[in-house]
Amino acid sequence: MRKGYLAFPAAVAALAISLAVPLLAHAEPAEVACDLPFNMLRLAHPLSRIAQRLATSEPITIVAIGSSSTAGAGASTASATYPSRLAVELERHFPNRQITVINRGVNGEEVNDMVKRFDSAVVDAKPDLVLWQFGTNSIVRDQNLNSGDTAIQDGLKKIRAIGADVVIIDPQFAPKVIANSRAAATVELIATTAKYENVDLFRRYDVMKRWSKVDHIPFKTFVSQDGLHMNDWSYACMAKGLGMAIAEAAQRPVMAATMMSHGVR
Repeated sequence: MRKGYLAFPAAVAALAISLAVPLLAHAEPAEVACDLPFNMLRLAHPLSRIAQRLATSEPITIVAIGSSSTAGAGASTASATYPSRLAVELERHFPNRQITVINRGVNGEEVNDMVKRFDSAVVDAKPDLVLWQFGTNSIVRDQNLNSGDTAIQDGLKKIRAIGADVVIIDPQFAPKVIANSRAAATVELIATTAKYENVDLFRRYDVMKRWSKVDHIPFKTFVSQDGLHMNDWSYACMAKGLGMAIAEAAQRPVMAATMMSHGVR
C-alpha cells in the first residue's frame, strides 16, 4: 500500500503498489518514444466517483486487481510495475491530494479466481476506483472467455454495489498472446462486454499492437524475455497512458459543469 497526494489539473491520475514481483526485466533505452494517441486512450465514460472525491478534497482509494501483469511479473522491481509507475505520474501532476492505491494482482489468476476473492480483495477496501485486468491467462491456456460466463458480470455487480468507478484492462499484445488464435476474439469479447455493461475499457492490446505494427518497435523493447509479460519500459508507458485517460475522464463532468456555469453551451 502506498500513499500519494493528488491535485486536480488536466494531466494524469493513477496508482501505487507494494508487492514483490519476479525479477524478469530491465529498463529499456530512454530514447524509445512512448506512442500514446489519446483517441486510443480516452475512456468512454467519465469517472464520476473520482471526480466527486477530487472536487471535495477527500482521500481516494484505488484497487488494482488482476493477474501477473497487475502483480508485476516482468518488472525489475516493485517500483517498476504499472501501478507504481501510475503513482509516479499522479504525484507529479496532482501533488496536493491524498490517494491510496492497493495492488491485488495475483500471478496466474483468471476471472473466476479473481471474483471469488472480490469481497476481501476489493469490496473490503472501499475503493473509489477499481482497475480490473483480465483475459490473458484464458488466451495462453487456450480456454474460452465467453459471453455466457457470468463471472465478469458478477464482479461488476460487486463494484457497482459499493459505488466505485471501474476501468477494465484487456490483455497485452505479446508474442505468446498473439500466437493463440483466440487472442483477437477474446479482446473483442472484453470490448463488447465493457460496452454492454457501460463501463470503461483501457485498450492495452491495441496500444501495444500499435507499438509493434505502426511504430515498428521490436518486442524485446516492450516485452520481457519470456515473450509474455511486459517490462519496465512498457509498464511505464502504459502507466503514462492510463494516467492521462483517468485524469481526463475524472475531469470531464467538472469541466462540463464549469462551462455551463459560465453560460457556455
